[in-house]
Amino acid sequence: MYQYDWSVISRNMDVFIDGALKTLEISAISILLAIPIGILFGLGRISKNKIIFIISSTYIEIIRGVPLLVLLMWIFYVLGQFFSLGSYWGSIVGLALFAGAFIAEIVRSGIQGVPKGQMEAARSLGMSHTKAMTYIILPQAFRRVLPPLASQFIMLIKDSSLVSVIAATDLTLNAKNLVATSFRSIEVWTFVALVYFIMTFSLSLILRYFEKRLLKSET
Repeated sequence: MYQYDWSVISRNMDVFIDGALKTLEISAISILLAIPIGILFGLGRISKNKIIFIISSTYIEIIRGVPLLVLLMWIFYVLGQFFSLGSYWGSIVGLALFAGAFIAEIVRSGIQGVPKGQMEAARSLGMSHTKAMTYIILPQAFRRVLPPLASQFIMLIKDSSLVSVIAATDLTLNAKNLVATSFRSIEVWTFVALVYFIMTFSLSLILRYFEKRLLKSET
């Protein structure tokens, strides 16, 4: 019968803390890169310029149609032949491109959710399309897309567990290495699941708090 030994958790707490911090670091950098990517291609998705529209649509459809695991492997092994990304930056690039495609659709839906009369009113006042988009449309769209953007960041933290397949140091890889040396898979993976839950749930509460503050400031 399996003999549980939960002391493996306390003895290796530094391993879990280091892995959790690396997971948050990779996720934070990835989302910071994904947001401008998403805004750029989201705007391209509604552009009247056919070339920009086709490029943006192609990127979004391809990335959304490829599993994240496959994308990470492709970036690491294929792009890695031409660029010295390494596992760390390869993970960040893969996560940023993957999340950017979904953020682009969030941005597109947010912009299209703003009544068309807002743009028409801004143009009638003499504002250029760029200024109207920057000062009138995007601020309104931002309020609409904030909740799904927050959800995307939480999803990214969970998705980041896949970077361990290209040997990027994170919570999952540290857990794999610990299981290989301690043979305590039940204890280690149970605790890792708890750590991921704590990170995502805590972040969800924080983002929900700021969302409520934003809604109060509008009333």
